[in-house]
Amino acid sequence: MHELSIVMSIIEIAEENAKKANASVITEIELEIGTQAGVVREALDFAIESAKIGTLLEKAKWIFHEIPAMARCTTCGHEFETTDLFTPCPKCGNPFSDIFQGKELRVKSLKVE
Repeated sequence: MHELSIVMSIIEIAEENAKKANASVITEIELEIGTQAGVVREALDFAIESAKIGTLLEKAKWIFHEIPAMARCTTCGHEFETTDLFTPCPKCGNPFSDIFQGKELRVKSLKVE
């Protein structure tokens, strides 16, 4: 379950930034997760519950924003929402495209005290 290592990294990033702000607690963390980021949400939730104990995020509210995957056709340049790497372009039918959005996994914001 790589979600645990992802959560550990998120906690580390959040705590480093909170300490830079001389905060003693993080009350809220906001994440952006792309639909093609390879993260299973249920596994992420489980990992969060385990990993946050004893950290500055122990009582924080976790907010998630899902970023839809967007692709650009390599033939005609048309941009479209996709659910996988192999969705053909709805404009020209080309099976090859580049996903330019939807692989994100980042901390958007923190609220600290």
